[in-house]
Amino acid sequence: MNNPVRALVVIDVQNEYFTGELPIEYPPVETSLNNIIRTMEMAKKSEIPIVVVQNSAAENSPAFAKGSKGWELHPKIQRQHYDLLIEKRLPDAFAGTELMTWLKDRQINTLTIVGYMTHNCDASTIYHASHAGFNVEFLSDATGSLPYENQAGKATAEEIHRVFSVVFHSRFAAVTSTAEWLKAVENKQGIASGNILASNRLARRV
Repeated sequence: MNNPVRALVVIDVQNEYFTGELPIEYPPVETSLNNIIRTMEMAKKSEIPIVVVQNSAAENSPAFAKGSKGWELHPKIQRQHYDLLIEKRLPDAFAGTELMTWLKDRQINTLTIVGYMTHNCDASTIYHASHAGFNVEFLSDATGSLPYENQAGKATAEEIHRVFSVVFHSRFAAVTSTAEWLKAVENKQGIASGNILASNRLARRV
């Protein structure tokens, strides 16, 4: 798509993922934060609307308790320009918020997703946006995951981030780097995603 009408959606860049109970491991959180700031600076320069999303839980919650230090936006995000602050209670940034109306009022057709976590709030928002007809861009080095182990098995942060990124690019979002996105914005160009058939054929070398 040429001349996409973008909005940058900065999801849950909160202290909980840096110094709290849920430290992001892959990509390194210092790397992803630096890239998030780069995207916000470019968006401001290019007059791309910026939406900052903040996850809130009950005040007695062990993580993201509203008003707690972990709940607060990272200080570097607080210092950046943004056009809308969305408070959400569920992973999906659209669920129970004004985000959809705000985007439609501005005739946005492309969402750029950065922030955390790749496999949870990013994924939920990407799927909703894709189903609603938006073109979606996912910046894989401005996002991140943490490891899990439970009754279903075990996965590293790198495995989770990589697998979700591959699945996103097969159908739901154009997965790219911050550097490539900055070039696309400067050139007023869109970024193409893949598709399921091509992704599977390439994996099978058909």
